[in-house]
Order: sequence, then C-alpha cells, then structure tokens
Amino acid sequence: MTKRLSSSGAARALAVGAALISGVATLATAHPALASTTTHSHRVDYVALGDSYASAPLVPEQIDANCLRSSRNYASLVAQSAGAMLTDVTCSGATTAEMTAAQGTAPAQFDALDRHTDLVTVTIGGNDIGFSTVLGTCAKLSATDPAGSPCRDHLTGSGTDQVTESISATAPKVAKVLRGIHQRAPYAKVVVVGYPDLFPEDGVGCTSASVPLAAGDFSYLRDKEKELNGMLARQARLGLAQFVNTYDATIGHDICRPVGERWIETFAPQTPAAPLHPNAEGESAMATAVERTLTRHW
Repeated sequence: MTKRLSSSGAARALAVGAALISGVATLATAHPALASTTTHSHRVDYVALGDSYASAPLVPEQIDANCLRSSRNYASLVAQSAGAMLTDVTCSGATTAEMTAAQGTAPAQFDALDRHTDLVTVTIGGNDIGFSTVLGTCAKLSATDPAGSPCRDHLTGSGTDQVTESISATAPKVAKVLRGIHQRAPYAKVVVVGYPDLFPEDGVGCTSASVPLAAGDFSYLRDKEKELNGMLARQARLGLAQFVNTYDATIGHDICRPVGERWIETFAPQTPAAPLHPNAEGESAMATAVERTLTRHW
C-alpha cells in the first residue's frame, strides 16, 4: 500500500503532532507487544477511510481520479500537522459495503488496515441512507410548492419518515464497520468523523436556481442530517471509537452563505468542489475539528 503524506500548506493551528506521538507512546505501554517497534519518535501510521466527504471530490489538487480524492482533504491536513504516514483510501460514492468489497478498480478500504495502524478516521453512512438521492428528490419537488415542504411531505406521507428509517437501518452497518476496524487494527485509535452543516441552523432557507429547495424543506433536511450525525455519534460511543462533531464547527458556513463564507457548495458550485460537498475551507474546518478531538482525547 503506497503511503501518501501531504507536504503543502501552512502549519495548522493546533499542535496535534505532539498529541499523536504521545498517544502512540501510551499505546505501546498499554500493549507491550508493540514496545519494540513503537517509541516516542515513531511516525504515526494513519489510515483514512470513507466517502466523498472524506475524499473531497474536485477540491484542488485531485490526486486520484478514480476516487476523486484531494491532497487537501481533511485526512491529508491532519497527517501533515501530525507528521503522520498517511494511507488515504477514501473514495467518492463509498458505502459501508466498500469497506470490505472493491469499489470499481479501488480495492476494499479495509485492505489498508493492519496491526501496525495507529490511527483510523472514517466518514461513512451518508451514501447508505441515500442522502444524495433524497436531495435530488427534494430539488425536483421544490417547483411544485416552493413556499411549502413538498419533500418532507413526500418522504413522510406514508406515515413513517423514510429518511429516519434509512438512518436506523444504517446504524448496524456502521457498528459492523467499527468492529471490522478494531479486528484488523487492534491497537489503533478509531475516530468517526461526522458530516458538516449543509443547511442553515435557523432553518431559514435560500431558495434559488443554485439551491432549488422549497422553503419548508430546509429545516427538515437540517434535522435529518442531525439525525444521521446523532446515529454516528451513538455508534462511535458503542463501538469504542471517538466521534468528531464537524457540524457545530461549520455552523454559519452552509450552502446559503455567500461565496467566501460558504464552506459547503450549492447545487451549482462556485468554488472547486462537488455539489453539496465541502470546498477547501470546509475540509480545513473538518481537519481542525479532528485535530482538536485528537488533542483532547488521545
């Protein structure tokens, strides 16, 4: 497995490198079998897993056209700060199934893990619940009632909330992913990185050609994203992993903000990024949230 370590960019705000190295030294003490190979000067072996919110499609510079992976995704920024040896197998479109199965020509992401792995980050679940399909449906329905909530009405019209059901059905899949990580990388610190804030926290929308969502659906979609992050946080806690809340760290920089303040791009991006995905500033904010969590908890 080729190791990639980003060497570009300014130094990060937090001294996460010292925290990582200290954590690995502690790990060696807790696991004597590692003591012969793990010292204070050991370079952290970091594996990044996950979907497009982790790979950062179209954010410059793209280093893997197959998976639409950026050299400035949050994992690369964290690795740069920590002086870590990064194996980045994040891939756009990945679901929990791609942890153990090939995704096109990309091998199973779990193939990157082994007993020498010190740190694992994973962002997964959004594709399992079909959130991009939900957003596409909402965009199509918005013209039918732009001042109302046609998407919420459609997705809850049967008496149950289809998105909530999908989130519940994805929870055991995420739990299985965390078990699989621990089995393959038993000495690693495992970090589940949540999804950033896509929609205005106050629920006030910004219906437009670039954000074709009905006014009443913004608050619904905000709540569904919070449900997804809540599920991930619970599974992280149950699965002996740390959860990184990137949502709170990105409030005020959602798709309704103007260029320069917006860290999540609209349906028609004006800054290099995939639609409804973090741009470079968004990935940087996610990296900072990861660093702070590592500094506090490792």
